[in-house]
Amino acid sequence: MSHDLVIRNAHLVDGSGAAGRTADVAVDGDTISAVEPAGTLGSGTRTIDADGLLLTPGFVDTHTHYDAQVTWDPYVTPSGWHGVTTVMMGNCGVGFAPSAPDQHEWLIEMMESVEDIPGTALSAGLQWGWVSYPEYLDALDRLPRVMDVASQIGHCPLRVFVMGERGAANEPATDADIVEMARLTEEALLAGAFGFSTSRTPIHRTKNGELIPGTVADERELLGIAAAIKRVGRGLFQFAPEHAVVPVAEWPWMRKVAALTGQPVSVNLNQPDQAPDVWREVLHLLDEAHADGLPIVAQVAGRSIGILYCLQGSIHPLLFHPAYQEIATLPLHERLSALADPERRRRIIEDVPDDGGFFQKAVLNNLGRIWCVDDANIDYEPAADVSVAAEAERRGVPAMQLLLDQLTSLAGNGMIYAPFFNYSYGDLSFTEAVTRHPHTRMGLSDGGAHCGAICDGGMPTFMLTHWTRDRTRGPKLPLEYVVHRQTSQTAALYGIADRGVVAPGMRADLNLIDYSRLGFDAPRMAYDLPANGRRLVQKARGYVGTWVAGVQTVDHDEFTGAFPGRLLRAGR
Repeated sequence: MSHDLVIRNAHLVDGSGAAGRTADVAVDGDTISAVEPAGTLGSGTRTIDADGLLLTPGFVDTHTHYDAQVTWDPYVTPSGWHGVTTVMMGNCGVGFAPSAPDQHEWLIEMMESVEDIPGTALSAGLQWGWVSYPEYLDALDRLPRVMDVASQIGHCPLRVFVMGERGAANEPATDADIVEMARLTEEALLAGAFGFSTSRTPIHRTKNGELIPGTVADERELLGIAAAIKRVGRGLFQFAPEHAVVPVAEWPWMRKVAALTGQPVSVNLNQPDQAPDVWREVLHLLDEAHADGLPIVAQVAGRSIGILYCLQGSIHPLLFHPAYQEIATLPLHERLSALADPERRRRIIEDVPDDGGFFQKAVLNNLGRIWCVDDANIDYEPAADVSVAAEAERRGVPAMQLLLDQLTSLAGNGMIYAPFFNYSYGDLSFTEAVTRHPHTRMGLSDGGAHCGAICDGGMPTFMLTHWTRDRTRGPKLPLEYVVHRQTSQTAALYGIADRGVVAPGMRADLNLIDYSRLGFDAPRMAYDLPANGRRLVQKARGYVGTWVAGVQTVDHDEFTGAFPGRLLRAGR
């Protein structure tokens, strides 16, 4: 029997968690039609000899913020560079639907503030053309793209749409408000939304510094909206918590939502320095919930979440120094010239402000917790003995001189890495522990967001390189487990049953990987968003091929120009 595509002699890690094996895989149309021992399948219309290559399902990234980007970027980068074939948007309560025309600018400013996506890019790129959430999905459905996209309805746009200024100001919802929010949530779920999301963290604030809508919503409002999930019979409830108090303050209503809906509740879990051991209690509470039949999971990142300080970014160590503020608005090349001036260098290095503000707290008090980024690579598990403080002492120079020289290197593209979540122990032991736990799920890549400060959309590639191959500062994780975490397990979390495993009858979303060569470049600043908006990007290398629905979208790390992706609708 001839097939459309046969991949022979691959080292197959099929996504189920089972041990890898050498196999032949056949694809016909958009479906995997056969998986057989190596050498047993005949030729196809196209045959690839994958001897020495790793074959996996396409990765399913459950935590992204491409809600606007997918309306203008058919390649959905950076995820499209990293073997991702399905993304879930609408996380943490933010999004762009439902939205009345007079709310557009407010939503753009809110997304710019919370997710650090340039407002000018959003204004230029978003064409709108919808009011309701179903109309938003219809608009997405009409656009070409390399991968499948799926979405959740966010609490912020929903609350503002229903309550107007009262919703934006976080005033308590009336009974009528809750009924209407629940009705619109039900409408969104029936149209294909995969869930509802909200935010409870004080980190998420509007441009004016106020908590985003829904942050302090009471239990009555949350359960009222959750009732829509119960009526529809499907839909995940996702939220970003207040990190230090989630076991105490959030857990009772989380249990009530899970009990009411019978559907998964997903809470982001990170390790804040002010409460570095709170995760242990969260894991205990997860075990208790599952023992009681409540499907609560914690969504965890695969590495520390950290800021990349650079002169073109949103924030960096010189930003609040008086000697830098005098030149902060100059074009980059003029700033570099000014920073090379001997007197200005002296002021920055020697006249260090002690004002108790950002400079003191985030820079001077953390010199042992920030690291210079190599121009060819980036170490996401750096040791204390190579920190800025340690390097400055080793070289016998002031730490501020080292910072200044690093940031002005590479024509002003030098970077400093500053972890702020998940690195309280000085390594990734927290991440290892929570990744191994049965009630956590892989997430928090934040693809499409934090454009000027964080670049974590390449996390799927990092999971394979660091955790299964390269780690030296602790135990590695099995390749089969890491692939499972990013494929069938993430797909199952949202009830997407047709992908995530390389098996007959499953959707032909595949990655063919040169595992020994797999890696990624150091992040760099690009100006490729609409209106020349900036964003940090990180490309991958080692993806011999990526297929979506049986169509090759990536060939040796470059896009083929094919757009087989589509909008996924829950329940369809």
